[in-house]
Amino acid sequence: MNKFLSLLVSSAVCVTAFAEGYQINTLSAKQLGMGHTGVALKLGAESMIFNPAALGFSDKTLDISASFTGIKAIGKATYEGNTYSTDNGVSTPLAVSAGFKVYDNLQVGISFFTPYGSSIDWGKNWAGAVLNQNVALKVYTIQPSVAWKITPELSIGAGMMLAWGTVDLNKALVSPSTLDKVLPVLAAAGQLPPSVADYRFGLTTPASVNLNGKSAIALGANIGVMYDISATVTLGASFRTKMNMKVESGDAAVEYANEIARTILEKDLNIINSANFAASMPCPYVFSFGASWRPVDKLTLAADAQLTGWKTYRNLNIDFLDPMLDPYDQNLTKNYKNSWAVRIGAQYAVTNRLDARLGLMIDTTPVNMQHYNPETPGMTKIGPSAGLSFRPVPSLSIDFGFMYVAGTGADNASCTYTDLLAAKFPALNLPAQNTFTADYSTKAFVPSLGISYSF
Repeated sequence: MNKFLSLLVSSAVCVTAFAEGYQINTLSAKQLGMGHTGVALKLGAESMIFNPAALGFSDKTLDISASFTGIKAIGKATYEGNTYSTDNGVSTPLAVSAGFKVYDNLQVGISFFTPYGSSIDWGKNWAGAVLNQNVALKVYTIQPSVAWKITPELSIGAGMMLAWGTVDLNKALVSPSTLDKVLPVLAAAGQLPPSVADYRFGLTTPASVNLNGKSAIALGANIGVMYDISATVTLGASFRTKMNMKVESGDAAVEYANEIARTILEKDLNIINSANFAASMPCPYVFSFGASWRPVDKLTLAADAQLTGWKTYRNLNIDFLDPMLDPYDQNLTKNYKNSWAVRIGAQYAVTNRLDARLGLMIDTTPVNMQHYNPETPGMTKIGPSAGLSFRPVPSLSIDFGFMYVAGTGADNASCTYTDLLAAKFPALNLPAQNTFTADYSTKAFVPSLGISYSF
């Protein structure tokens, strides 16, 4: 029983909290249209998320902006000649910012945004259900900021980030193909009715676990600097610190496909229904730097490079709150690597009331292909974008941005998992470790609508 439970715990909590698929790059409709550049752009209050120093260049008494984004992601996995597709809902990250003038060279502001968050749904009964069925992750951040324009050319800024989040994940506990091998053995031993010997689960997942938790508030900082080299060239850099999101008391619950599965598995799985867990998951540091150039009055060009410190995500640690379950606490290897994102964008003032934008983002993956879990189809992603802003009056801007994100693919990506029934039925000589290897692809449609008002 203890050995079986230990394997169960290892499988149940083998989940990844974050990856490049969860890092949201839709924090402004204006900047999305420019490839999500922003670290060296002066766009008022909404720029403080990208670089709080940009707020120091604002000459507005009050500047308010909001962006609402819809992300429709589609993932596919090809396994043993069969292709499985996700049935995702639409994720809806948002960002709201407000900046206020204190003195001519001092601005304060506050932002609310969602730096991480996604949802993916492979369905209950696909071939990789033992790795993931569906997951919904949301991380929220409030950032009060201050920016000081030290000289006409130089501004510095800093913000304190207060972040919290939720996670809701489902995955299969038992492979249907393995349980199909067990049924005739149990029937022959008299532990099940003889009629069950001919029953087969096929693709139906016998038992699944739901892991649900809320994190405590984590603290971090966002600091930045912006400098005008000349009247047409601006440099910027910002650094968002790492934060640890801690789920202090998550809940686990088991669901069975039918009474046959319940009869066979409930005795061993029931303890999970009464277990609470704690987990610590990193929001990695983000270092960005870039430049903007205005070769003519109507045209602005921008380029950013962003380094995300995923290398800090070496393990996922799970601790059960019941002291009796201490032997089953887990330290699961992830071995992520740091990843770069490169962005370029352009804005052109078509008229005094209309701006048009184009951009391109290339976001490289941090995911280790030998520890690849389909709850985050990690792969390098390329995102061309376009956008526009219309000002019906000088103080009001209505913004629209759109990005199409195409993954470059992840072939022969694998994840090793433990067969829970191998230890329970050693006479069957079932392999204790199995590897799920598949080819993955993903794409996403990302429209964003924004509005800003200033005076």
